[in-house]
Amino acid sequence: MKHLNTTLINFQKITDPRGNLTVAQSFKDVPFAIERAYWVYDVPSGECRGGHSHKSCKEIVVALSGSFHVTLDNGDEHETVLLNHPYQGLLIDIDTWRTLDDFSSGAVCLVLASEAFNEDDYIREYGDFLQYIRGKEK
Repeated sequence: MKHLNTTLINFQKITDPRGNLTVAQSFKDVPFAIERAYWVYDVPSGECRGGHSHKSCKEIVVALSGSFHVTLDNGDEHETVLLNHPYQGLLIDIDTWRTLDDFSSGAVCLVLASEAFNEDDYIREYGDFLQYIRGKEK
């Protein structure tokens, strides 16, 4: 049985009366070179995002504003994490199915990715994901 390989990272939070600042640097705060950054916002009530896995891309997911849940699945175990602090990021390793849902109004999700976009890296059907994972276990 595989165990979920995720980590909640607390980035440095620099407090200031004028407003707080948080920094994420490759290989210092983030355990990989950041090749791509993207953000998801204006998610309608009841909708979900994600619904895929990656073969080689690692990601850190951050709730820059508001909150949402990230449900992780490695084919054996499931775990749901609430993200609601802009100074925390959830490191998601390869071979982990992820679904993001329950977005609060005004939520903004930032993703820092270890790879540039490559459609061939995605597994978009859950059945295909399970078959892929079972094939790697042999």
